[in-house]
Amino acid sequence: MANEYKDLISHSNFGFPEEFTKVVNLELTNLEPWYILDPKQLADKMKGLRERYPSRELIPFARRTDNDDVACFEVGNEQKVFVIHDFASPGWEQHEVYETFWDWFRQAIEEMINF
Repeated sequence: MANEYKDLISHSNFGFPEEFTKVVNLELTNLEPWYILDPKQLADKMKGLRERYPSRELIPFARRTDNDDVACFEVGNEQKVFVIHDFASPGWEQHEVYETFWDWFRQAIEEMINF
């Protein structure tokens, strides 16, 4: 299943972290209010983010159902997760940064418990 995601990314310098691949392969994709984007959603969201934030090379992988936050990797900095408030003005889009995918995932689980 994770190979479908790899095929979407044409950037040779980007690779999804193993932790992300593990979560997708285990089908742990609905963490309400967060959910992991399916490959088509990822492609659509990536196109929109490139148009809105052309100075960044963001690879979205999850979004919240209750607001415009999108969890992304960034080319050249794949270990960190950047939570982008989509549709914010350029320069104001970055909402949070997690050092690793697992740090973001733990927070997503906490948010699911409290949601």
